[in-house]
Amino acid sequence: MSTPQELVACVEKLASLPAIYHRIRDILDDPDSSVQQLAETVSSDAAITARVLRIVNSALYGFPGRIETVVRAVNLMGMQQIHDLILSTTVISALSSIQPPQMPLMRFWKGCVFRGLAARSAAQRLGVGDPERLFIEGLLADIGHLVMFQAVPDLCRAALEKVQDSGLPLHEAEQSIIGCNHAEVGAALASAWSLPPSFATVIGAQLMPALGGSHATEAALLHVANQILATDELDQPDETALGLLDPLAAARLDMDAVQLAAIRAQARSESPAVIALFFPTQP
Repeated sequence: MSTPQELVACVEKLASLPAIYHRIRDILDDPDSSVQQLAETVSSDAAITARVLRIVNSALYGFPGRIETVVRAVNLMGMQQIHDLILSTTVISALSSIQPPQMPLMRFWKGCVFRGLAARSAAQRLGVGDPERLFIEGLLADIGHLVMFQAVPDLCRAALEKVQDSGLPLHEAEQSIIGCNHAEVGAALASAWSLPPSFATVIGAQLMPALGGSHATEAALLHVANQILATDELDQPDETALGLLDPLAAARLDMDAVQLAAIRAQARSESPAVIALFFPTQP
């Protein structure tokens, strides 16, 4: 049996966030910092600058006219959104060094994008939470599985087999065989990497949103996105996804099958372009 922290320790030598991300965090945490300081720091890294400008000029944000500079991007989006965007790209880049042989990585990342888009769409349609932050939280919500398949691949495979044999939910099979589940491991990695505390809270509470405290609504939106993704992969109807929702989360958001269908349709339509945006070299 392993703790989430033990599993994270197994991969921390393989993956870490670059120093520039921590400089950006320091600027954001400083109440006296300015847009110019943030823009100059981002612009000092050519790779991050290119990724930021590629994404902010995409249909994901839909700004009129082309944005040529980081300063303009920060002025349009705000310091917090630029931070979250940089966080998503740096985490994906850092985690690219983790390549578990038993995990189909492109399928994993496509699921992450779909989940992020579903969480974003849910926030937009229900008028709760920050849609852009929900996209990033959804994109990163399953990083625990990447850690687990790298650290304890045989136990992960045994958990999947137990799901097939018994019909248990995956997180319960993981708990019984590994000692923790993917949400706990993802939260532990977010904490180890010193991501904003809300990320660890929301990722950790995605299975039981009531545990999210002041972030319970964000966790509930992420929970909805998880069920939409799970049923989409199995081509199951929206009523099935609705039935899988945690009752407290469903009541908090007042969800119905019509809303789920609209969220699913939007995530499906947006996924191909966003996958190409975050993974431009992949087929």
